[in-house]
Amino acid sequence: MSGMRCVLRGGRVLMRLQRTGQTRWLSGHLPERAPTRSFSRAPDSPSSQARLKLRTRLGVTLLFGGGLLGVWWYVDSEKRQRLRQQRVDQLRKVALGQGTFSLLDHTGRRRTKQDFLGSWVLMYFGFTHCPDICPDELDKLSAVVSALDLDPSLPPVQPLFITVDPERDDVAALDRYVKDFHPRLIGLTGTAEEVKHAGRDYRVYASPGPKDEDGDYIVDHTILIYLVSPDGLFLDYYNRMKSQEQMVESIRNHIQSHVRL
Repeated sequence: MSGMRCVLRGGRVLMRLQRTGQTRWLSGHLPERAPTRSFSRAPDSPSSQARLKLRTRLGVTLLFGGGLLGVWWYVDSEKRQRLRQQRVDQLRKVALGQGTFSLLDHTGRRRTKQDFLGSWVLMYFGFTHCPDICPDELDKLSAVVSALDLDPSLPPVQPLFITVDPERDDVAALDRYVKDFHPRLIGLTGTAEEVKHAGRDYRVYASPGPKDEDGDYIVDHTILIYLVSPDGLFLDYYNRMKSQEQMVESIRNHIQSHVRL
């Protein structure tokens, strides 16, 4: 009869093998276990968890809101661009300012409409012997141009004065007259037919009245200031009821929303 018995002493294993009449000891070492180390982490506090959730929600909100803002800006920009183009198409259908002109300026130089392409133009038809209305409107036109000049983001606007009285308003008369207004003001005159053609293109009415004993007369004419785009298209007009401030605001809006063709 045999049996086995294990005894642990000082890290050694003693095995006792018993057989009938014999005792035998076997020894060995137990395999070593690597020391274990436990890591513990304190659980996040409720306040830190709340801050993390708040930052996450804020980031998602900003991302979503930024995307919506970008889509809105794109749609709005496309809409405004489409409306501006429709406005230009409508203006092209208006039979106003579609032609050209060829006149002499107050220095005697021949000028055509093509000379002013690429520039914003404010144009007024009148005559130098006008007692009050023409000077008042040219004063307002000059003040508007000066006010627009103060805005560095805007291009310069070219003021033009076209006479409806070529019989008396020759080059010399215009040269004397324009000096009383804006320094960039250009006076234009020509033959009766040339002046008539320029006025007809903008539907300007002009009719000389009867002469008095001194040969003087008043010209009844359209009292409007015309705004012409750099493309040579008529964009807007301003009557005597429009104030300087209203004109400045309107012209600024036209310039800032202009679509080059």
